[in-house]
Amino acid sequence: MNSLTLPSAKKCAACGSIFDAPRLRTELAAIETRLADPALWSNPVLSQPIMRDRKRIESQLADDAELERRIGDIDAYFELAREGEAVEPDLEREINALRDYVDKLEFRTMLSGETDPLNAIVTVHPGAGGTESQDWAEMLMRMYLRWAEQRGFKTEMNDYQDGEEAGIKSATFTITGDYAFGLLGGETGVHRLVRISPFDQAKRRHTSFASVYVSPEIDDTIEIDIKPDDIRIDTYRSGGKGGQHVNTTDSAVRITHIPTNIVVQCQNERSQHKNKEKAMKMLRSRLYEYELEKKHAATRKIEDSKLEINFGSQIRSYVLQPYRIAKDHRTKVEVGDVDKVLDGYLDPFIRGYLLMKRQGGVPVAAVAEDDLE
Repeated sequence: MNSLTLPSAKKCAACGSIFDAPRLRTELAAIETRLADPALWSNPVLSQPIMRDRKRIESQLADDAELERRIGDIDAYFELAREGEAVEPDLEREINALRDYVDKLEFRTMLSGETDPLNAIVTVHPGAGGTESQDWAEMLMRMYLRWAEQRGFKTEMNDYQDGEEAGIKSATFTITGDYAFGLLGGETGVHRLVRISPFDQAKRRHTSFASVYVSPEIDDTIEIDIKPDDIRIDTYRSGGKGGQHVNTTDSAVRITHIPTNIVVQCQNERSQHKNKEKAMKMLRSRLYEYELEKKHAATRKIEDSKLEINFGSQIRSYVLQPYRIAKDHRTKVEVGDVDKVLDGYLDPFIRGYLLMKRQGGVPVAAVAEDDLE
């Protein structure tokens, strides 16, 4: 029995810090009282965030109850062991399951920001390098789409511009799911690829760069003042790979926010009105993030992730030649199976970044890949 160890007291304490059941039940009762008001349901702007809070609290209470149940089961096994029962295999299984469960709860404590629960809008741009970088940008786009698919999140393409020979010139898509922005926010920055180029007949090794920008999808409860005189709206003919993207009308919309020079565009819908509506939503999200950056520039240092898309500015490298590894330069987290990473396995990097943030920006060099699965 001495070989069995319970999850650390530190981790259990971290979970207890968010599962204050009496307080949560009081908050839930107050929310239920508000939701009982019929007038509330006529105003989605007010009702939606309240419903979201109820869902969050109910989930936390369910987690608290599950944690107590698992600990109770383990206590029962220990009692049986004291009575001479041979329960070590079952007890070991339950303790390992509890350890995994506490790890997941600890992970959730790191997603406590105001915008962490929101959906994520992801934009991918190639750096200098023509076809090679455009192909790399498309690989990154696929990586995030695969990550979202594996988590059961929904994705919607807002804007897609084909590359000249291969890859993409740009892509913007929305990932819809609980805490999508909180999980992906740390992906903002420059990503570097080293490989033997499939577009080089001499089979030389190339280094390519692409940038990723992630912003939260802001709902109507957060007011963003956009003056009509501050925006320029252009329409153009949408294009793509064919099929549903073929459109012979100028339905695509590009909106430029003149004071900040932020540009968003949407061409996924056939209706110009719907494309404009989605583009305005994207602009509100970008402006919200822009204002947060200005407000917290001294402490958050967001601008560090917006360096030139070139050497020395990358947050992560994906090396396919001469060796194979994916390494985050901020957290020092490494994954040897780079193909698995490019297929959407981002959890080690996401966890490493969130741990670094929680520890005040200190790189988590000691985090091993096996500890993050």
